[in-house]
Amino acid sequence: MRLSFHGIKVGDKARNAAMHINLGQNIDKVNILVQDVGRMLLNLFNNAFYAVYEKAKTAPADYQPAVVLTTAKEGDNVIITISDNGNGIPKDIMDDIFVPFFTTKPEGLGTGLGLSLSAEVAKEHGGKIEVRSVEGEGSRFTVTLPVK
Repeated sequence: MRLSFHGIKVGDKARNAAMHINLGQNIDKVNILVQDVGRMLLNLFNNAFYAVYEKAKTAPADYQPAVVLTTAKEGDNVIITISDNGNGIPKDIMDDIFVPFFTTKPEGLGTGLGLSLSAEVAKEHGGKIEVRSVEGEGSRFTVTLPVK
């Protein structure tokens, strides 16, 4: 989360966002490929910070950009949730966000591979990624990974 935060601030030191971390208790170890899951999480954090910084460009002065990481155990799964209070994802593109090479970012700022690769990593680990988004309010990506 911090790597993404500092990476996206490059070129504009004025960018800032609150980071909230809520780690669940008694979470079992999950058998993962650390580099792959790390890349998946980095993609999700990068998108969240991009969303709040984009909203900050046009939001009222009292807007407080925020990204939240939450982990929990539910049954035989570990749940990782990354939420932001950015602009949210328009309903008309929601079905396309996991399609390879689909992007809403300007040329040079995204390849359109982050979410598709992230979904593939979750799937390869026996899990999934779900998204809930409300335009104007933000998005929540939920990664479910089984405890093996």
